[in-house]
Amino acid sequence: MSIVVDASVALKWVVDEPGTEAALAIRSEQLVAPAIWFAEVANALWRHVRIGEASPAEALARMARLGRAPVLSLPIEPHVSTALELAIRGNHPVYDCLYLAVAVQRDTQVITDDRRFADAAIRLGLGERVQLLGS
Repeated sequence: MSIVVDASVALKWVVDEPGTEAALAIRSEQLVAPAIWFAEVANALWRHVRIGEASPAEALARMARLGRAPVLSLPIEPHVSTALELAIRGNHPVYDCLYLAVAVQRDTQVITDDRRFADAAIRLGLGERVQLLGS
């Protein structure tokens, strides 16, 4: 069975922060994610450069490493309508709800380090579909 991994977890594969060890431990699982994960991690790396926590060269090297990550990137188009519906019902951003839509479609869970996202899934009655990293 595959597990959906979100950008908050994937970022920990290349940025040492709380939860990195737990994030690295799941890399041996069969991981999938909507293709947006790659852009979301790139945006997070850009923020690290912007606030001086990484140089541009470090961010680019980390992005290259993520390009080789063991994640099957799925097209978002088949999941956007469901994600939009979930976002509207849960009052939560569509990009996070894309991960949840993939988890529902694949009858699996999302692993995240985003407490707000996990709380939104609970509000939607889908709390069993989201697991906080390390729990």
